[in-house]
Amino acid sequence: MAIITLTTDWGLKDHYTGAVKGAILSLLPDVTIIDITHEIPTFDIEPASFVIKNCYNNFPKGTIHIIGINTEASLETPHIAVLYDGHYFIGADNGFFSLIFKKKPEKIIELTITQDSDYFTFSTRDVFVKAACLIIKGSKLEDLGIEKNSLNEQFHLNPVIEANAIKGNVIYIDSYENVITNITEELFHEVCKGRTFSISFRSGYEINSFSHAYKDVDPGEKLALFGSSGHMEIAINLGNASSLLGLKMKDSVRIDFDEK
Repeated sequence: MAIITLTTDWGLKDHYTGAVKGAILSLLPDVTIIDITHEIPTFDIEPASFVIKNCYNNFPKGTIHIIGINTEASLETPHIAVLYDGHYFIGADNGFFSLIFKKKPEKIIELTITQDSDYFTFSTRDVFVKAACLIIKGSKLEDLGIEKNSLNEQFHLNPVIEANAIKGNVIYIDSYENVITNITEELFHEVCKGRTFSISFRSGYEINSFSHAYKDVDPGEKLALFGSSGHMEIAINLGNASSLLGLKMKDSVRIDFDEK
């Protein structure tokens, strides 16, 4: 079964998603199209990379992931198709892919296929769809363009580790306004080593323990937990943590550990 996923910043108001799905089905009537999200903030590849990194490997190998964010091609940001971990990714080489891959992809191809339109503002429909359908029909990636050796890089905000502290940042806010940080559970345990700790963030808020579920605290109470992504979240049970606690993207979050 052929699967194509769509991740874009188009929202749900306009014709773009429908046009892309129609173009896919015109070429491959039996393909399965999955919307991952169309609610990425406009042109913002960082939250998009968090979404894709945390869901692509739940799909079967061979799935094609089309990324329709900041897609205008240039000499610096060409259109590419990438094979990584058994999955295909198609989008613009604008730094997005460097944010989701932990190692060098198996193949990187700069697309040179001819688009079926004289317009250059809708690359997702006119280039990415064509590339995806050619792959599904059996074309090799090498048939779609010129091989590249590397990707354009963009760098994550990484936690800063001290002897008795981890300094992190907010990297994603979900639709419930749960605040997700770049501090992973693995890193926390590596630095904590059984010590007591305090999580602090803007406006003087503080949390001194981790919960296992949102309902471990009373409604309206704040909490911290490690979510399904493996990252530390700050949340409010039945509430909106981002708004109520004043936390925004890239804000600082700190864990201080007691000295033994």
